[in-house]
This record gives sequence, structure tokens and C-alpha cells, in this order.
Amino acid sequence: MVIIVAADYEWLASINKNHVWHPFTQMKVYNSSDPLIIERGEGIMLYDVHGRAYYDGFSSVWLNVHGHNVPELNQAITEQLGKVAHSTLLGMANVPAIELAEKLVGIAPKGLNKVFYSDSGATGVEIAIKMAFQYWHNKGRPEKKTFITMNQAYHGDTIGAVSVGAIPLYHDLFRPMLFPSHVIPYPYAYRHEGGEAQALEATLTALRHLLETRADEIAALMVEPIVQGAGGIVVMPPNCLREMAALCRKHGVLLIADEVATGFGRTGEMFACDLEGVSPDLMVVGKGLTGGYLPVAATLATDEVYSAFYADYQEQKTFFHGHSFTGNPLGCAVALASLKLYEERNIIAGVRAKAAFVEQKLANLKDRPHVGEIRQKGLMIGIELVRDKASREPYDWADRVGVRASMRARELGMLTRPLGNVMVFIPPLASTETELEAMTDILAESIISVTEGGSSA
Repeated sequence: MVIIVAADYEWLASINKNHVWHPFTQMKVYNSSDPLIIERGEGIMLYDVHGRAYYDGFSSVWLNVHGHNVPELNQAITEQLGKVAHSTLLGMANVPAIELAEKLVGIAPKGLNKVFYSDSGATGVEIAIKMAFQYWHNKGRPEKKTFITMNQAYHGDTIGAVSVGAIPLYHDLFRPMLFPSHVIPYPYAYRHEGGEAQALEATLTALRHLLETRADEIAALMVEPIVQGAGGIVVMPPNCLREMAALCRKHGVLLIADEVATGFGRTGEMFACDLEGVSPDLMVVGKGLTGGYLPVAATLATDEVYSAFYADYQEQKTFFHGHSFTGNPLGCAVALASLKLYEERNIIAGVRAKAAFVEQKLANLKDRPHVGEIRQKGLMIGIELVRDKASREPYDWADRVGVRASMRARELGMLTRPLGNVMVFIPPLASTETELEAMTDILAESIISVTEGGSSA
């Protein structure tokens, strides 16, 4: 362990201020205060350069599974380093990538038998979009080239991923660069005047009408299954995903499931699609795939999709897409070790038990005057803060209530990052009940302190 002295901290902070451009961060605001600089991690704790410990209350942006500095995962990388750090998949193969593909097919929803690697959720989404587009072209249906997305969707920041995104703050500026998509409502029951039943019906009605009138031009529906992440941890009503999948099948439109955030146990099943027995045509995974260690993602496809590209060379049906680090052996090796820990430690069953514990711990927050709704599926939790509970009036964006509550949590020893007025709690799946209790106490204290100006004590 290295503790940075004051002079070294000032040196690092100055370099950070002068040269590092942080994502999703207004740098004028960020540079006006002293930066948090992480030096190491151990278990579910992160330590800054001064030696102060913080609970990792959002899994380092929703991807850490087993904690930090995990011996089994460290060993997997070290052993692979002794063999080869990288070897291309362009016309070649490597051992960890082959073995991981078999593992992924074994745990994925039925029918997803082909694995195409990339290096982030966004690139995985980009691949799924291009696969869907070319699938119909190769099948002799080039007119099927548009996509359906959902209101407040976030699928990453590459051009294709933004084209199927629908968060105005993130995406509207770039609209002139993008291809247009059809947008249907995500069933956000708390913000629908008719509640859950009518929110569900509005979504299904919109999708049904769109498919009945324009399916001949639509290639695929892109959906965040069960939980919409960056839109505010919004949870679908029961049977919504199943009904959407059935409509897509009926009208000959591919279903793309973006499981980047929801996959690998976050929702209490290995994949969110498993909650309703849905098998999509294409599924994108990332984040938790390597346990939060290295940037590896994958796009899984059915044999039907794959077969449209499987042709004689002169037909030019090849999928001309790839990344330099596709199938990186180090990343695939640590992903294999992570999946082994899922089995050995019975992670999925543990998530279900821990989710019930967290739900009970947060129950008292429901009656607080500025907690509008607590949304939870597994260990994905969003707490929407409102100015007025009765009318559900939101706080103004300029109030920065989510930011202030997150900064208060940091002062109390836990790191998280809000989504506007929604406080996010997505702890590492390996968190113990003792650790979850400590984190939920901090979460409650930070919300009450900022919204009520008091303490939960």
C-alpha cells in the first residue's frame, strides 16, 4: 500500500486538471474542486491516494462483480500473461476466446449459439445493429433497414448506438449525424398517469401499431430487458418483455437485447431475459463479463442470423467488422475465471437473497417526504427523489439534488453516481449483508441529509 503525501497529491491533481478530460463530466465544475484519485482496491472497497476507504456503491459504473483485487482473477491474468497477451481473431483463434465462447453459449438464453467479440457494450451494440441490418440485406430484404428503440434508452456512445438512443440530454445534439429510429415508450409506471397497467398497455399498443403498419421496413427492436439503466433504473411491469418478444416474432422483426448492464446476475438471474423466458435473436453483453477487470464484450447471435452470412466467398455476405483487440486472450481468460467463481460461489442465488435483504433495509425510505419511488430488480436499485411526494413534482435539474446526495454519500464513505434525480445503488454482487447494511445506511443518510436537511438517526 502506498500513501501519497500532500505534495504528490497536488502534483497528480494538477496533471489531472491540465490533461485528463473525464467522460460525462462538466470539467469547469469538476476542476473547481479537489479530485478524488483512487490508488487501489480491496474487496468491495476503493482507497484514495490519501488512504481513505470508500464502499464501491455503484460497482465502478455497474460492472464489478466479485470485488477488487480478487486473487483468482489476478491469477488468471498472470497465468495468461505467461502465454500470450494478445492474438488477433481475424482469421485465427486463441484458446481463451474459444473456451469462453463455449461457456457463454452454455449460460445464454436458448438458441444464442454464435459469439462475436468486441471491447465494450457500445461496440457490442454497434455490431448487433450492423448484423441485423446486413441480415435482412443478405436475406434479400434490403428494405428492412430501420430500428425501433424506446424512450430514454441508452445503448452506448458510438454513432450507431446513439442512433438507437433516446435520452435528449445525451443524444439530441448529435441527431444530424445519426440514422433515425422509431421511438416507443418504455413503461415508466411512476411517471404514467394511469400507473403500471396503463404504462404497459401504452408500450405494447405503440409497438403493435408500429409493427402492424411498418414491419416491412423494420429490421429490429432494440431493448434494455426488464430494467432500463441510464433512463433512471426503470423496471418493466411483468410480462412486458415477453409480450414484446412475441410481437416481434409475429411480425418478422429481430429482437436485440442489450444486456450490458443487466447481464451476469444483476437482476437475480444470469440474464434479465431469463426472468421471462425470452430468447432474443441477438444479445449484447459486457460490463460484468470479466468481473469488472478488463474491457471485453460480446454479441451473441442465433444460428438463423449466422446462417445469413454463411455463404460462398464470391457472394460477399461476409460480416466486414472487427476490432484490434477482439477476443483478447487476457480478457477472455479473466472472464472464464469470473464465470467459474459464479459457479463455485453460487453467485446468482446469493443475489436473490441479498436483493431481499436490501429491499427490507430500504423499506423505511419509502415514507420519506422526498422519496418518490424505490425501483429494484435484483441488485439494481434506483431511488427517485422528488420535490413534492404527493404531486410527484421533480426537482429542477439545476438543483443537482442527485449530485449533492451522491457527494454526501462520498463524505460518509460510499461512492455512487446519480442519474439526474435518481440515486443509484448497484453494489458488487459479492457484497456481504454486513457490507450491504453499511452501504444502505449511508445511502439513506445521504438522501435524508440533502432532501430534508437532517439525519436519519
